[in-house]
Amino acid sequence: MRILLALSLLLISSVSVAAQRADKISWAHGGKNFDGYLVWDDASNKARPGLLMVPNWYGITDSAISKAKTIAGKDYVVLLVDMYGRDLRPKNPDEAGKAAGGVYADPAELRARITTALAQFKAAGKKAPVDTKNIGAIGFCFGGAVALDLARSGANIAGVATFHGNLSTKLPATKAGDIKTAVLVMNGGDDKYVSAESIVDFQKEMQVTKADWQFVNFGGAVHCFAEPDETGTVPGCLYHEPSYKRSMKMMRNFFAERFAASK
Repeated sequence: MRILLALSLLLISSVSVAAQRADKISWAHGGKNFDGYLVWDDASNKARPGLLMVPNWYGITDSAISKAKTIAGKDYVVLLVDMYGRDLRPKNPDEAGKAAGGVYADPAELRARITTALAQFKAAGKKAPVDTKNIGAIGFCFGGAVALDLARSGANIAGVATFHGNLSTKLPATKAGDIKTAVLVMNGGDDKYVSAESIVDFQKEMQVTKADWQFVNFGGAVHCFAEPDETGTVPGCLYHEPSYKRSMKMMRNFFAERFAASK
């Protein structure tokens, strides 16, 4: 009886210890130090696909870490990417706008930073149970623009999915064959920050590159539709639960297909 009780307590203890974790991972680039987070459910040590996640213009926050945990679930290891550097953590929309604007202003450096983060993720197999041969990228708002540029760079990854992200780039136009991964862009149908012209230009770009791409407009949704914590932070930024749920399901189906195709 005592042995059975001890085994039961041990089992309960092991279950209670297993939980989602967020381990800080640091890297250097261009004279700056960057601090991201590897996020996964450690109930199992089984290797699983990875998602490079670029947060919105606030960068690394407690909210972004929580969101990464929700997305990771039991299915993925997520690398939450720091695009600003260790010493820059915006605290309000004005600071966030300046931080994001500073990165946008140097598109070559933007691409170099996200490419460096990807390299860190591909080397993270000893730090987290990530299948480094199956990595995709996602991004929200500012992060969506960054993830989309990773696709434009010709990165050899499984796919890129973006949520209410900027569609334009200041880098030279992509040519046929430049984009080597599948692209899923999810946009609010009433998003005032994404112009009809930029949508047309993006679709033409995808056609020219002959990419495997999808563009989805969610009716009734505006900017920030997939971010509950961002509602009301700036005008025209509003969480839309139906579109959030649909976009998350669409993203998971997209990556399930992409990761299966790579096997």
